[in-house]
Amino acid sequence: MGGNHTQTKFILLGLTDSPSVQALLFGLFLLIYIVTLVGNIGIMVLVWLVPSLHTPMYFFLTHFSFADACYSTVISPKMLADLLSENKTISFAGCVTQFHSFAFFAAAECHLLAVMAYDRHVAICNPLLYVTVISSRVCRQLVASSYLIAFLSAVIYTGRAFGGSFCGPNQIDHFFCDVSPVLKLTCSDTRSSEMVIFAFVTINVVGTSVFIFLSYISIFRTVLRMRSAQSRSRAFSTCASHLTAVSLFYGTTFFVYLQPASSHSSLDKVASVFYTVVTPMLNPFIYSLRNKEVKGALVKCRRRILNRCQHRRVVSARK
Repeated sequence: MGGNHTQTKFILLGLTDSPSVQALLFGLFLLIYIVTLVGNIGIMVLVWLVPSLHTPMYFFLTHFSFADACYSTVISPKMLADLLSENKTISFAGCVTQFHSFAFFAAAECHLLAVMAYDRHVAICNPLLYVTVISSRVCRQLVASSYLIAFLSAVIYTGRAFGGSFCGPNQIDHFFCDVSPVLKLTCSDTRSSEMVIFAFVTINVVGTSVFIFLSYISIFRTVLRMRSAQSRSRAFSTCASHLTAVSLFYGTTFFVYLQPASSHSSLDKVASVFYTVVTPMLNPFIYSLRNKEVKGALVKCRRRILNRCQHRRVVSARK
């Protein structure tokens, strides 16, 4: 990255400067972060342990859960620390690292959601070809390409956001290093950077959302042609969780990132809290509570754990 970086650190203004509200938010966000980690790591472990979940759909879901857990970890620990501390500074390198990691996992989620839509499209529209089209090798290639595109996009976002000169104020009006508040602090002309970032956000966000939309148009056409009501219900139920996750993620992302820089307001912070903190917590519930296979796998795991505990008690009693 070029530019003359005269600033060595930034100050994150956070969500509020009221100590009582900060204490309340700390408790709330700490609980949300713990639930997020337990839920997403739980999904990954469950898929790994239960053979019936060793399918492409759940392979993609484990990577989506991984991205959610990492995505939240990039933001939440620093935000929690700042809520308890008067020193809300972050180094220039730390800010760059946080933004790059955030951009990487956010872009990865966009492409993973598109991959999951493609998986559902093939499963419902071309069920006889599903095993051939969505093979293990193809699954790995789709996930690898999602991460690769996300990494390259994050490099471009970071280079354009931090490539200018920071010689003025060092207060970021946000709770993490996001692109719009960072660009407001640069002394350089940001128009070209804003255009490049907007273009790549459009490719990653709008491009994947259009792909998902077209996939579901084809899916709905196929489902409506099904003669059996039971088949239609089963097909819709397999898509319901994914559609809910897509709506939550893209709804707030469109609101924050696909608007001119001059239109950004304090509501951006609320929307940012939702997609960086709340949505990663909700996704495990969306994919478990609305999914019979996951609920069945949870029941099996619970029985297995109870049986092992019971067996150990019997063995220890005999000794």
